[in-house]
Amino acid sequence: MLVPALVVGVLELLSDTVLDESLPFPWDTILVTVAVLLIGAALAGVAFRRIDTLTGTLVARNEDLEARGAAARALNRVSVAIASMTDVEDVLQAVVDHARELLVADVAVLLLEGQDGELHARASAGAVATVPHLPSVTGVPARDAIAGGPPDADRGTPRDPDGPRNPADALLPFVQPGSATVRLSAPLQRGGQTIGLLGIGAATTRGFDADEVETLASLANQATIALEHARLEARLRELAVVEERERIARELHDGIAQVLGYVNTKSQAIDGYLAAGRIDEARTQVAELGAAARAVYVDVREAILGLRSPLEPGQGIGMAIETHARRVAEDSRFTLDVLITPEARDLRLPPETGAQVYRIAQEALTNIRKHAGANRVRIRMETTAGTLRLTIGDDGRGLAPAPHGDPAPDVPRYGLRSMRERAESIGAVLDVADDPGGGVRVRLVLPLAAAVEVA
Repeated sequence: MLVPALVVGVLELLSDTVLDESLPFPWDTILVTVAVLLIGAALAGVAFRRIDTLTGTLVARNEDLEARGAAARALNRVSVAIASMTDVEDVLQAVVDHARELLVADVAVLLLEGQDGELHARASAGAVATVPHLPSVTGVPARDAIAGGPPDADRGTPRDPDGPRNPADALLPFVQPGSATVRLSAPLQRGGQTIGLLGIGAATTRGFDADEVETLASLANQATIALEHARLEARLRELAVVEERERIARELHDGIAQVLGYVNTKSQAIDGYLAAGRIDEARTQVAELGAAARAVYVDVREAILGLRSPLEPGQGIGMAIETHARRVAEDSRFTLDVLITPEARDLRLPPETGAQVYRIAQEALTNIRKHAGANRVRIRMETTAGTLRLTIGDDGRGLAPAPHGDPAPDVPRYGLRSMRERAESIGAVLDVADDPGGGVRVRLVLPLAAAVEVA
């Protein structure tokens, strides 16, 4: 804007002074017009070339953003699809399939280190060679072959044997010759330790940009999460088996083993009384022995029921607890008073949540039968304000401590910890305390929204 204005001003000044005599009108005006047009055309050319350059840059950036957006949307669809899968093998296969598709590769392989310290192809897609395992890669141990910093790409250039190793080279024995002229890999890491890698290969020479490296790393993370989830699930199953074994051992020791020892003592006493001709005392011992046998029968039946699934398909939690309570009452000496609302009786909780609620009620009733010495047991269950409320009370001896401050020897405290852990695992609140009217009151409050979320 300034240059044309200055040129026009100078030409006008010259035309009115120096050029006034040599260029009469209209030549002076023509000269000024032509000069202005030439200067304007030159400056316009410069301006438009600059605009074209900026436009090209914006178009390129827009195309790059669109490509990144498309890759992000595709990766999001992949993540959603993978998250909906439950089998780890399906997840790993989906990871390699999408890695090959999104990165336009000829081959994709997911390698994991096995228990034998060798590399194994866990999932693959494309031009894959049939190789069951790989003890080493070019003389490098399997763990060292797949461990190696951030994702790297090899463009087929010769490598210095003493130089840095490319983890993507571990793909070569698992793919067909020539299908991975260039390679890209991303490590699978758990707790700072590399447990495998996800790699792709292309038969033609090409480069890999930062977006492709990030996409492959994201897919490798998906595979790592799936593997870790499967590992934790297996560990939880192992812990559940161990916990159940400990529970059974505790039941056998605290119930059946003690009663059998008692039966052995009574049988020896009966034998002694019979040998001495003391028939009345022997009959008394036989009666006590029969009571002990009935008690151990109840314990064995409860142990067997504890091994079975607590809830029948389609059975409401209230109905299941009432059925079990009436069964316990038939084998015990207490009267049962049950008040369960229809909503609570037919309430169907998620399997794990329902099982834990049932086990808590089962433990409470077992403690009453074995230790409380109660004559009456009350069960109240209702759903109100989005919560499930279960109360089990008795009129027994309660939880009062012995005079020296320790719990009474026959008070059931060993099961309280298990009950509280079960309640915490489903997001419920458990309160066990002496009832002001006598006995013990067990109260469970379970938010139903939390029950669905936790389960």
